[in-house]
Amino acid sequence: MTGDFDLAGRVAIVTGGNGGIGLGMAKALARAGCAVSIWGRNAEKNRTALAELREFGSRVEARTCDVTDRAAIEDAFAGTIQGFGRVDGCFANAGMGASGRQAFVDRSEDEWRQMFATNLDGVFHVFQVALRHMIKRAEGGDRFGRLVATSSLASLYAMPRGEHYAATKAALNELVRTLAVEHARYGVTANSILPGWIETDMTAVARTNEKFVGAIMPRIPLRRFGKPADFGGIAVYLMSALSSYHTGDCLVIDGGFSKF
Repeated sequence: MTGDFDLAGRVAIVTGGNGGIGLGMAKALARAGCAVSIWGRNAEKNRTALAELREFGSRVEARTCDVTDRAAIEDAFAGTIQGFGRVDGCFANAGMGASGRQAFVDRSEDEWRQMFATNLDGVFHVFQVALRHMIKRAEGGDRFGRLVATSSLASLYAMPRGEHYAATKAALNELVRTLAVEHARYGVTANSILPGWIETDMTAVARTNEKFVGAIMPRIPLRRFGKPADFGGIAVYLMSALSSYHTGDCLVIDGGFSKF
């Protein structure tokens, strides 16, 4: 690939990159020439995703990593550095959805803490490790870094019976804004992506509910659920030099759902 969106020489980590939106972003990055390291907990899914990514001819790897485990993150990052020499972008995409739709008053503390450990604390750990590397490079004269968090429309609108999920995603938006301001001096940008209703494993059950689909589809101007590939363009743009002045933003990709 040539031109403004040629990512040859760049290296990106995509957590949760073995499926769904994460894999959609990883494929587009690899297609643009970026070296990609996907991190996921499921080794079999990692292998399958890696085989798909290799078709694009870029350097790719997969590492087994649970983002709730700081030691595992440190090990995975060190391995990525050893293999690729640097990390230019970090897409914190790994997360869990709200299942069961339980009332807030019945929410257990364990459920609450598990959601935060994955969706918020996991991003904290991954971004902190990545930023230390990016800052060190910047201090050596190499000022370039990209932080991208996968948030959700639930961060903007009420999500009854999914308050713990919504709270983690709302916190991510503010984390990204703050990191954008604090680390701009190092040439690091930070943004979040807010997907709408997307065809992933996380939404599979909901999409089999005819009543739900009948209520949601008329509210999507494009009249379809999003696909993981719909996030490829934003991933490549945010990794490119063309996005150098775009930071601290929450980018909604929802087929127009939130506007209608």
